[in-house]
Amino acid sequence: MANNPALRVYDPINRLKPVAGDIWIVDGPEVRMHYCGLRLPFTTRMTIVRLPNGAMWLHSPTEPTRQLRAEIATLGPVGFLISPNRLHTTWIAAWQALYPDAVTAGVATQPAWSGEKIQFRLDLSGAGPFPWSDAIAQVLVPGSMFSEVVFCHAPSRTLIVTDVIENFERDRILSRWLRILLDVTGPLHPHGTMPPDMRLSFRRHRPALQAAVAQMRNWAPERIILAHGKWYENNGARELERAFRWVEKGSVLF
Repeated sequence: MANNPALRVYDPINRLKPVAGDIWIVDGPEVRMHYCGLRLPFTTRMTIVRLPNGAMWLHSPTEPTRQLRAEIATLGPVGFLISPNRLHTTWIAAWQALYPDAVTAGVATQPAWSGEKIQFRLDLSGAGPFPWSDAIAQVLVPGSMFSEVVFCHAPSRTLIVTDVIENFERDRILSRWLRILLDVTGPLHPHGTMPPDMRLSFRRHRPALQAAVAQMRNWAPERIILAHGKWYENNGARELERAFRWVEKGSVLF
């Protein structure tokens, strides 16, 4: 965790938290991402799904602490490490070293933002099917700066996103400058959405974005798990409609 935290994390961190049948979240520590000369802070969250064959599917892996790995081992073997976009690779290499037989999947056409050389055995931007397709559907949201793969765990009707929806809680923001920044740009709870700077990545891909959003709506999720901020435990379809209203309006920034 950062020496001078800018965000209050979601305690307890690095512990399994059940969501529904065969799906859990793990809230992780704060991380800092270098962007335009700034070190932007984010809380982190991993989603874990137990597939029908018993293998554990780890989405946006957080820090692989010994205690967390022991908890996961009681559920099943680690089978897949999922990097849903080029920003979410911080702990992928560490998990790969600990679980060399696990299959790492990511958007192979876009290198990691950090410059790390991540080896992907599966390219999420491909057509599929994928080894988890009988339980988890997915759609690619293609952009210029980055693309993200959004998933839906069909048995629990849980939409799993990372950065296409962020939902920071203002009372968890400890940094004054960050509070001001998010007051101006959002996305703040309960009005979580895609940050304005990221929307620019999809400006030239609006038809594909609209098609991806339509697919998410068709899944009619009951809940939405996201990586940064408070996730939506219910009314998922309604929150999804609200979060992507800007797509239909044709707005890029606000």
